[in-house]
Amino acid sequence: MLGDPLALSADAVTKRFGKIVALDGLSLDIAKGECLALVGESGSGKSTLLRCFNRLTEPDSGCILVGGANAAQLDPVALRRRIGYVPQDGGLLPHWRVGRNVELVLRLLAAEGDLAVRSNEVLRLVGLDPLAVRDRWPRELSGGQRQRVAIARALAARPSMLLLDEPFGALDAISRSDLQESFAQLRASQLERSITCVLVTHDLHEAFLLADRIAVLRRGRLEQLGRPSALLAAPATPYVRELLSRARVGEGSPQAVRRGSVQ
Repeated sequence: MLGDPLALSADAVTKRFGKIVALDGLSLDIAKGECLALVGESGSGKSTLLRCFNRLTEPDSGCILVGGANAAQLDPVALRRRIGYVPQDGGLLPHWRVGRNVELVLRLLAAEGDLAVRSNEVLRLVGLDPLAVRDRWPRELSGGQRQRVAIARALAARPSMLLLDEPFGALDAISRSDLQESFAQLRASQLERSITCVLVTHDLHEAFLLADRIAVLRRGRLEQLGRPSALLAAPATPYVRELLSRARVGEGSPQAVRRGSVQ
């Protein structure tokens, strides 16, 4: 996987918000088709880095590459339309019914063909019955259903990259577990197998469950980047070791690991 062409890269990226340094010369590469989880305590720079990839946040210095191209030289609107994005609250338009919400990017891209067919396809892909939900308002759905719709909307235009910012963080434990399982099945499907995912999460169990590699951030810097097994076998810093210990990741079998989070 790591020999594949790079989908996303951050090269010495720095971002400040006033006196706060959100990213401090951070560099990392994300291979095409992999799922990378960004973990770390609040304020570590996870969401800031994620938003740099689709230019919702502009770095003060350094370079973001998207498919090998300098993101600063790409049209930001066009860039966002080709990269799927799921914010923590889902971001559904409350005055649009579910079907039209899912079709949003397709409409913006003036996509050809029957948009309802494609929206129904991705609704089924995320585990929803189109006949049961497409004519409902977002307010009529449960939190888990709304997040499924948000993921369907992000996938509707068949993007090669998907950015997810704590997409399951506000859900109850059962809904969160169901969505994690659905997301894992989604990535394993023939339709979406080649998609590159970047997942921001506080939940180390979630990162170990869903990601091919994990990037541990602290104070805007990269503490460690590697496969889950590598982090468990050889934590690179005392901070990484403490995160794993506090979350009790790796105790017993993967099925026995209880969910841990870092705040």
